[in-house]
Amino acid sequence: MIRRLTHAALALVLCLITACGEKEEPRAGAPPAAKLEPFTLVLDYFPNADHAGIYAAQAAGEYRRAGLELKIQTPPDPAAPLKLLQAGRADVAISYEPELLLARDGGARDLISVAALVQKPLTSIIALGEKKIRSPKDLAGTRVGTAGLPYQSAYLRTILAKAGVEVESVKETNVGFNLVPAMLSKRVDATLGAFWNYEGVELRLQRKRVRIIRVDEAGVPTYDELVFAAREDDLARGGGKVRRFMRAVAQGHEALARDPDEAIDALLQANPDLDRRTQLASVRATLPAFAPPDGRPFGWQEPAEWAAYQRWMFDNRLLRAPGTGQALTNEFLEGQGLEGAGVRPEG
Repeated sequence: MIRRLTHAALALVLCLITACGEKEEPRAGAPPAAKLEPFTLVLDYFPNADHAGIYAAQAAGEYRRAGLELKIQTPPDPAAPLKLLQAGRADVAISYEPELLLARDGGARDLISVAALVQKPLTSIIALGEKKIRSPKDLAGTRVGTAGLPYQSAYLRTILAKAGVEVESVKETNVGFNLVPAMLSKRVDATLGAFWNYEGVELRLQRKRVRIIRVDEAGVPTYDELVFAAREDDLARGGGKVRRFMRAVAQGHEALARDPDEAIDALLQANPDLDRRTQLASVRATLPAFAPPDGRPFGWQEPAEWAAYQRWMFDNRLLRAPGTGQALTNEFLEGQGLEGAGVRPEG
């Protein structure tokens, strides 16, 4: 569980914040530290368009300018990033907001989200045109494939309920992560779990007639699809490293927004198996989801949205408790909090 600061320590932090205001960020282009600090990032999946800004920052030397020797690791499976983080084998791991909340509910209360990588849900219902599924109401009597994740089943129930469709009329089929193949082979009529910015884009580039229904537009509370997670103890001891890392990532995304065509070169070098046309189209589609709300720094997380989504998970019996403590902090984003001050206390 997130540790509460003592009253004296809390008073000191509040005094510093009041007296000093926002922390002055290090100047861009400042000389690197004499000795680079090792910093390990574990991705959520193989390198793809969702990570383009991270690799753009690496190619531009942003991490080294921040005094960090960045090592990017690809996880052996999608469940590994948070486990590796909790085991102390990474400084930061990319995961999903629902996965982080489930991990914390399961006892990993030392894990906390420090930034949003993708600030909107990417998960979608996807169907091919010949099935004539144009809205959630058209799912009645169909077979929907999911990856077998409990919260995907809850998404489907929520969407059907809002559309007035009897849940029993829809057959959910666990197809693992073979969502698109299951649909193309007609094993299922639609899928819930593929991303609108990736599989949806890829299918359209293949000239498939695709219908995409984003889950947050069909009744599921909005959430951050991808987040950067860290350990609370590491933040308390050395939050400055995470702050510098996040600033470098933000600069990589600024470069990505300015010129996606050039910025994805580093991603393609990291994963030569990727198709440039597909990755560029996916990056262009995702740019609005990378961007924070107006006036907020890159990576901003909206506490009210997290609270609403967390309540939805509890109401759908995905969490054992209605709250999992302070699951996020914006302290380490540019212009927020005090470097090294750690995690903002609960309540």
